[in-house]
Amino acid sequence: MEAQQPSSSARPQRAFLNVRDAAAYLGLSPQTLYVWRHRRQGPPSFRMGVNGRVAYRLDALDAWIREQERADSRSNFALNPVSATPQRRAGYVATT
Repeated sequence: MEAQQPSSSARPQRAFLNVRDAAAYLGLSPQTLYVWRHRRQGPPSFRMGVNGRVAYRLDALDAWIREQERADSRSNFALNPVSATPQRRAGYVATT
């Protein structure tokens, strides 16, 4: 399944986004990104500039989205538990 890229009109025209713009791009609240950053979760971010403002690379956000899609069993058939081979428990003896 191919990830759909945002249309050129929806995609920001700069390489770095602040927290508010990154949250809007991902469809999340800025507070969610702040919490994820504090917990060292979510997309990669860094401090940039003299004041140390938090920034997100646009290409890193896109890569993080693709990573989330690959990790989700609904998007990745190989991870879907329905498609997995049934496994037997150790020491289990089937009785008929």
